[in-house]
Amino acid sequence: MNAKKKSYRTKTKFTGVYERTSDHKIFKGKPDVCFDICYKVEGRLVWKKTGWCSEGYSAKLAAQVRSERLRTIRHSEELPEKKRSISFKDLMTQYLDSIKDRTSYRDDESRYRNYLADRFDNKRLTDIQPLDLERLKNELSKKKLAPATIAHVLKLVRHVYNRAIAWGYFKGLNPVKQVKLPAVNNERQRFLNYKEADELLTALEKVSQQTHDVALLALHCGLRVGEIFNLINQDIDLQNNLLGISDPKNKIARSAYMTDAVRKMLLYYYNSAKPDEVVFKDKWHGERVRFISKTFTRVVDQLKLNEGITDRRQKIVFHSLRHTFASWLALQGESLITLRDLLGHKTTTMTNRYAHLVPDHKRAAVLKLEQSINEKNGQVTI
Repeated sequence: MNAKKKSYRTKTKFTGVYERTSDHKIFKGKPDVCFDICYKVEGRLVWKKTGWCSEGYSAKLAAQVRSERLRTIRHSEELPEKKRSISFKDLMTQYLDSIKDRTSYRDDESRYRNYLADRFDNKRLTDIQPLDLERLKNELSKKKLAPATIAHVLKLVRHVYNRAIAWGYFKGLNPVKQVKLPAVNNERQRFLNYKEADELLTALEKVSQQTHDVALLALHCGLRVGEIFNLINQDIDLQNNLLGISDPKNKIARSAYMTDAVRKMLLYYYNSAKPDEVVFKDKWHGERVRFISKTFTRVVDQLKLNEGITDRRQKIVFHSLRHTFASWLALQGESLITLRDLLGHKTTTMTNRYAHLVPDHKRAAVLKLEQSINEKNGQVTI
């Protein structure tokens, strides 16, 4: 029986990072390589394994892990014991409690419960390293989760650590900053035609007036869910047919313009509420609505708008109504600047996705150029 060869560590170009080649593991046709790091703690040399090339690790990533570990050790000594002993579970409890009135609460709570709780609940904040998050990312990817879902999970961790820093529970570099988020392409591509939109609104009105009214605001005014649910009665300007959007996602105050259908719908709410009350209230408790009713999804399914469609970018969801609003404006020739202002985008980067919907104007511009060239050359165009 042959004894296994002993693998020796060799230096890399990164300080404190060593590599050793496996004598039995093969990766991409070559012997697999493992990366180790070393550093001193109270004068004692400590060696730690980071991971193998086949697991997605590299000498550069190992150097980042080493740097973060040293930074954590250094900062942990500076923090009061009470604050540095907080667990991820305790932090998440405080964080979720602080966002209970936000539309993002349900999604964040679900991501925490499904993907983070079992892994991190018993860890202190200082114990969670970029390496742990890389492993989480790889495992979620192996489970065939969509890149967008994985990105949302990591963004939640990043946001929670930022809160911990603000609240004084953590000092140091946010570990998510050293993790590359998955590339995401989840831009909505499909939008409703006029017939589909009319059928959807008609069907919604038959089963839920409030869901119909919320959908009408998204479709005719291009409002986000949070903007709709944050509307208060005094935001309604019936004299000028305007809606004041005072708490938008991008913190850019703007006005939305009412169609006649929206004005008639809001007139009922305007006459039945006090100026400082929210427009849309929960029918059970009279509080601000936080989530889109499941009635919307049921009606979409009844109308078979998503039948046979597997690409999530092509499926009709509530956000598709805002996307439809923008697409209709682009098709009728409105400028991207106008779309940007009406949608409340900070820049035209987000708005540029609608540029392809105005091909006739591009074609007209080229034809006009061709006409000018021909006229300069003395040619007559017919």
